[in-house]
Amino acid sequence: MDMGLTGRRLLLVIGGGIAAYKTLELIRLLHRAGAETRVVLTEAGSRFVTPLSLAALTGHPPRTGLFQPDEETAMGHIELSRWADLVVVAPATAGLIAKAAQGLADDLASTTLIATDKRVLMAPAMNVRMWLHPAVQANVARLAAFPGPGVAFVGPDEGDMACGEFGPGRMVEPPAILAAIAAELAGPAARPLAGRRALVTAGPTFEPIDPVRGLTNRSSGKQGYAIAAALAARGAEVTLVSGPVALDAPPGVTRVWVETAREMQAACDAALPADLAVMTAAVADWRPDQVATGKIKKAPGGPPALALTENPDILAGLSAAGPRRPALVVGFAAETDDLIANARRKLSRKGCDWIVANDVSADVFGADGNAATLITGDGEESWPRQSKTALAAALADRIARHFTGTPA
Repeated sequence: MDMGLTGRRLLLVIGGGIAAYKTLELIRLLHRAGAETRVVLTEAGSRFVTPLSLAALTGHPPRTGLFQPDEETAMGHIELSRWADLVVVAPATAGLIAKAAQGLADDLASTTLIATDKRVLMAPAMNVRMWLHPAVQANVARLAAFPGPGVAFVGPDEGDMACGEFGPGRMVEPPAILAAIAAELAGPAARPLAGRRALVTAGPTFEPIDPVRGLTNRSSGKQGYAIAAALAARGAEVTLVSGPVALDAPPGVTRVWVETAREMQAACDAALPADLAVMTAAVADWRPDQVATGKIKKAPGGPPALALTENPDILAGLSAAGPRRPALVVGFAAETDDLIANARRKLSRKGCDWIVANDVSADVFGADGNAATLITGDGEESWPRQSKTALAAALADRIARHFTGTPA
């Protein structure tokens, strides 16, 4: 697939972190896409990847120091920064982020970042406690606010870390960085949702009955994941709140795992404020009133009676969130009969802005295709059955037109 990277020049700054090993795969992906790369390798970064490996992959020895006479006689750090179309920092450690935010220049990497007049893309990687520290968050916010060409961020992801902890701080995978690079080099027209924060829910919820059983549904999460990927490809900063599914997180998307409806509600609340929300998750309407602490056994009296209680209505709650309400809230109506009529009633009842109606009586749950009708205050827009990826692109383009004021 042509990503528009043929002939583009990338300067990769590799910081000191275990995630540095991922940069070897990133370089391979960039070269496969037709890009040329050069590397600045920090002293700490060289503890994780070797100069020889980088030279073999790029065809150029990495720059490792500020005081290399054969390079700096021609002001090599200035030349490097001007050679590149984009500077990519991966992994962007807390130290590199702090130096860039404060304008410090005491080694080749930090000096190059100060000397460049090109846009910088950072892929943070650090322990969850470090990422959440107020000083790191302040430095990230300061960099994001720099005037053009400016600094952009991709990630971090949430997940298991080398230190044994779990949470946000993992560097995103190389394909996600590649997609972010392509989006940055494509320019603003290809990123109509840049600067917008999006919340997407996907997949089913699972409401436990006992330690081995639960109430759930057939949702695969494919449509919601495709929508999250489409919004991210158009520049949005996407938080994907996902129930239990067997799918990889889309490139450039921050995924938050949940299981129950109440966990999903809490994760959605934590993701606010957001500019837009697309609620595709198939949330269980009810949950058992009591969850057994041990496996419920068969008994002579027949199956046990389950007392159910209603789950929170996440879509209605988000639509009524007052000052924290997203400017655009999109719901989904999965119906088996009277599709449009039921969807319109849901639109009114939930208080959302748009609703996507899809007939799930046939081959939809778990399938790769879908057909849908978008219902807005202006009317209806029908999309014939197509791949869920294509349908997600149609919805993401419609959302982009809404925010940019571009006519359909």
